Amino acid sequence: MALRTTFDIPLRPVQGSRFQPTGFPDLGPAEFKRPVKQADGTTAWQKALLVESAQSMANHLEAFGWDSAANRPDPVLAGLPWVEVVAADDGRFLTSSRLESHRLAASFVKDARLGAETMKEVIKKRLGLKDNTPLASRAIATAVFALDPLCLIHGVFFAESAKVWPGQPRIARALTAVVEAYEVERAESGGVKRDAVSHSSGEGQDAKGGYGSIPFGRTEWTAADLVLLTSIDDGQLASYGLSEPATAVLKAVALWEIRVAVDRGLRLRTACDLLAPDDPPGLPAALALEAEIAGLVAGGVPELAEAAAPLRVEWTSSGKG
Repeated sequence: MALRTTFDIPLRPVQGSRFQPTGFPDLGPAEFKRPVKQADGTTAWQKALLVESAQSMANHLEAFGWDSAANRPDPVLAGLPWVEVVAADDGRFLTSSRLESHRLAASFVKDARLGAETMKEVIKKRLGLKDNTPLASRAIATAVFALDPLCLIHGVFFAESAKVWPGQPRIARALTAVVEAYEVERAESGGVKRDAVSHSSGEGQDAKGGYGSIPFGRTEWTAADLVLLTSIDDGQLASYGLSEPATAVLKAVALWEIRVAVDRGLRLRTACDLLAPDDPPGLPAALALEAEIAGLVAGGVPELAEAAAPLRVEWTSSGKG
């Protein structure tokens, strides 16, 4: 049995050959060298670049399943549970477990209230977290599935103090994706922000304030190859100990997110709009995956028997529910 389902998907910029990678504070673009085995058995070191990190790609992939106009999941995922956070004063939508980077462990979720209880208390109770008690990993996975199954795909870490989350349970990503570029070179350019009104700088009318004609530099990159690398950890999905339909739902949703990324392209930044020119072998079509997800949910998933879609919780500006 294969423990991973992987796809290495070639990409290309929508326009021209330049692209802008992600940048990191105090680091800039994440350059590295990757080993490439030669025919004679030696290793050549090839200039490479991390275009999009695993943590950022998790957010991009999850976003494909969210309808931002309606503040609801995409209809494909409508039958799966999630946590909706609304304002306590007037019920307006604020955010959800699908939008927050920390998902169920996000501040807006854990500091909200479900009736008389805080979500910290609700999650602690549902996950069976107790002091001086080992974590029951499968029970935790089952409880998380009933709150938001995408946490079992993209990961969640209940990192607050052990007083809040005894044992501080962590679920790693089951779907990991990154974008890398190989044989890279810098593409330097620049421009100027022109000011046709103010020809000389006065007090408060300087570049810091946005006045004047301001030149700027710009660094983009070119590459011989751009690749979206994806891996679904089938062993991890099986380790959750969920029912067969629940495990199949997780796998189908993970495949659907990859498929949608291929079909729609990845608009990572203004200057980083990437498409997959070819259909990846072995990746099911979107319609087939959508039908599979709908069929599994309609056919009955035991872990969803008492789940709410959505579970609506209330948050106040005090952050104390």
